[in-house]
Amino acid sequence: MKKNIIITGGLGFIGSNLVSYFLKKKFNVINIDKVSYSSNIYNTKDFLNDTNYKFIKCNINNNIKILKILKKFKPQAIFNLAAETHVDRSIDGPKAFVESNIVGMFNLLEAFRNFYKFYKKTKLIHISTDEVYGDILKGRSDEKYSYKPSSPYAASKASSDHLVYSYVRTFNIPAIVTNCSNNYGPRQHPEKLIPKLIYNIFNNIPLPIYGNGKNSREWIYVEDHCEALYKVFLYGKIGEFYNIGSNRNLNNIQITKMLIKIARKYMPIGSNTKIKFVKDRPGHDVRYALNSKKIYKEINWRAKINVAQGLEKTFLWYFNNKRYFKLLSKKDIINRLGNNG
Repeated sequence: MKKNIIITGGLGFIGSNLVSYFLKKKFNVINIDKVSYSSNIYNTKDFLNDTNYKFIKCNINNNIKILKILKKFKPQAIFNLAAETHVDRSIDGPKAFVESNIVGMFNLLEAFRNFYKFYKKTKLIHISTDEVYGDILKGRSDEKYSYKPSSPYAASKASSDHLVYSYVRTFNIPAIVTNCSNNYGPRQHPEKLIPKLIYNIFNNIPLPIYGNGKNSREWIYVEDHCEALYKVFLYGKIGEFYNIGSNRNLNNIQITKMLIKIARKYMPIGSNTKIKFVKDRPGHDVRYALNSKKIYKEINWRAKINVAQGLEKTFLWYFNNKRYFKLLSKKDIINRLGNNG
């Protein structure tokens, strides 16, 4: 029997890494992506010619086409990673986040609900974020912690989480929600902190850090996240929420200094490659921190790659794949977003 998996948003950062992960596990992977600014065909170069890989251009808002795809491939699971994800962009233009992350989630759920009526050997795994919990100034947020999103992005993801759970309770669809901490690793768009810093290091450009640089995030290497999602697929309980975190918090200054130190091992550092503090993001959360004991205990998963190892692996990927940046719009890399608050 064919082992089919559908991944939405598979041209993006986490999505393309998850495609690669499941292909290595010998699954047939169908990648559905609408192809946006953050989609990069370079992300598929390692598996583009794999006979077990198929790409379909489609927006998850097109629930009629999505339903046809589901009926054709009869996947064991759908991993939903189709989303607008950059907080700064959500400040400049919230509408796209509502259309993709909320309305898109609704349309995907409707397609899946109709598909499940005649095919029961399937499940939906919705990938969300720790940002739905908002600022966690002390301690760590577990799955019972109240949602308090601070940005339009976080609010749109919180809405999608609630929609998924409502469809589990009301329509009895088999779905699971995961909330992950800050991912980093290969194939991430340089609108995000770590690849932006790496790009600037390569090009001897100052390293922009918002505010005082002390905003703390729980950093998880994307490969660890993919393994967690695989285990949730195998062992996760329908209707449950699972936090996926590394329990390793570092602030933005610490991350930047670690990257500079790593870069010095492989290349000369230009005189302009220094931290430059810039105006803070409106509504910028100070700290995110997940309590991931549930997934540790119930699914026996823990992050394996520490931040120092992960940052070096990430730096080396971009160092050996500089063409990645050349395929992106330069304005999407350099322009500061999120000033419209």
